[in-house]
Amino acid sequence: KQMMRRKNWILRMSTSALVAEKVWNDIESTHSVSDEQLSILHFLFGKNLERAMRIVDQKGVKRMLGHPSGRSIFQVVGESKRKEEYLCFPQHYCACYSFFYDIVNRGEQLCCKHQLAARLASSLGTCIDVKMSDHDLALMLSHL
Repeated sequence: KQMMRRKNWILRMSTSALVAEKVWNDIESTHSVSDEQLSILHFLFGKNLERAMRIVDQKGVKRMLGHPSGRSIFQVVGESKRKEEYLCFPQHYCACYSFFYDIVNRGEQLCCKHQLAARLASSLGTCIDVKMSDHDLALMLSHL
């Protein structure tokens, strides 16, 4: 019975991920977001989307671009008073506590608010691009 619940959970999570990916692709193609798309994303991500939108509105997303490779990672400001900055790959990883606790450990979310903020800002073309050498980007990544 527990195995069946696990399979159902995996199916729901993969379906949600597929729906989210379709919406993100549509937003990226137009660099704008409709009310319907926001509604779908809110259904999938809830309060994390609201928090991510606040981060984007406050210009809290930087895309660190390595030159000449063009490789990149996002640096997203947290919401606490300390204003920590988290390095993240929107579709795969974030250095924040929530990513490890809610996503990796408990499997309760598809992604954290920092990943959502990076994905949203990137899709809308509103992130702040910071150019750096590939060497400096590699140094930044070595601290993960």
